[in-house]
Amino acid sequence: MAETGASPLSPTPPAQSPLFRAEHFVWLTARVLEQRLFAYHFLNGGADPVETALDAYLNEDGGYGHALEPDLRGLVSQPLHTSHALRVLDAVGRCGGQRVERVCRYLTSVSTADGALPAIHPSQRGYPAAPFIPIVDDPPSELLATGPVVGLLHRNEVWHAWLFRATDFCWHRVEHLEESHPYEIEAAVAFLDYAPDRPRAEAAAHRLGVLVRRHRLAALEPDRLDAYPVAPGYAPGEHHFPHDYARTPGSLARAWFTDDEMARSLDFLASEQREDGGWPIRWRQWAPGTALEARPVVTIGALRTLRAYGRFLG
Repeated sequence: MAETGASPLSPTPPAQSPLFRAEHFVWLTARVLEQRLFAYHFLNGGADPVETALDAYLNEDGGYGHALEPDLRGLVSQPLHTSHALRVLDAVGRCGGQRVERVCRYLTSVSTADGALPAIHPSQRGYPAAPFIPIVDDPPSELLATGPVVGLLHRNEVWHAWLFRATDFCWHRVEHLEESHPYEIEAAVAFLDYAPDRPRAEAAAHRLGVLVRRHRLAALEPDRLDAYPVAPGYAPGEHHFPHDYARTPGSLARAWFTDDEMARSLDFLASEQREDGGWPIRWRQWAPGTALEARPVVTIGALRTLRAYGRFLG
C-alpha cells in the first residue's frame, strides 16, 4: 500500500545522484502539490501537507478541477482531474473516508447512462483544453477514464453504489478489446491490478499482453524505436515502454515482458533524466505552461518506478 511519510524532512540526497538532480528540478519548477509529494516520497515528508495542497483543487461538487490535470484548464470538475486526485490520495494512504464518499457522489453525477465515466464532461467547454481532447455534448463512456478510478477504489476497499455498474463496464470493455492504444491498455491494467476477482483479472491480463505484443504497442528495443509504430493521433515519438504498463514488479503487466526486456526499459527510463534533473513528457505539447506543470508529475512517477524495481536513486 502507500509508503509512510513522517516529519521532519530527511537530509538532502547525495549531490549529483539522480534523486538530488530531480530534487533541484522539483524545487525549481513544481507546483506546491508536487513539491509536497516529492517530500513525502523521498524526504520523509508527511501526508497532511499533501492533502492540504490537494484541497486547492477541490470543488464544492466533490470533484476536482483548476488544472490539476495540466492539459485541462479552468475551474470546473472533470473525471480526469478527479482520477488524478485519487492517485494522490492513494499514494499517501488517504484514499477513504468522507472525502472519497464525496468523490463517489461526484462520479455518480457525471456518469454516462451505462454507469461509467466520460473522458471529458461537456462543462469543460469554454475553458482551454489540449487540442487532442475532444469536447462533445454527449460524450461516451471511456475505459481510459473509468478503469483507473475503479481500480484505485477497489485497491483501497472503498464500497459505494457507483462502483457496481462501473466495475461491470470495465470488465466488459477489457474482455472485449480487440484493438486498442497504449493509454487505454494502461487504464485496463490500472483496473485489473486491483479488481477483486483475481483469477478473472489474471486471465484478462494475459489476453491483453498477447494483444500488446501482437500489435507492437510496447517498444521493446529503445535503441530501435523506428521499428515500433506510434498510435494514430499520438505525437511523433510518443512510444510506450514496458515500464509504462508495469509500473511496479507486482503489476499483472510485468508478466508480459522478459527480464531482459524490462531491464532495457528501465535502463532507458533512467537515461531519460534530462540535464535539468527532470524527465520529459512524451505526449504532444500544446502550451508552455502545461508542459512545465506536467514534467514534475512525470519526474516523480519515473523516480517511483525506478525505486520500485530497485534501481539506484541516491
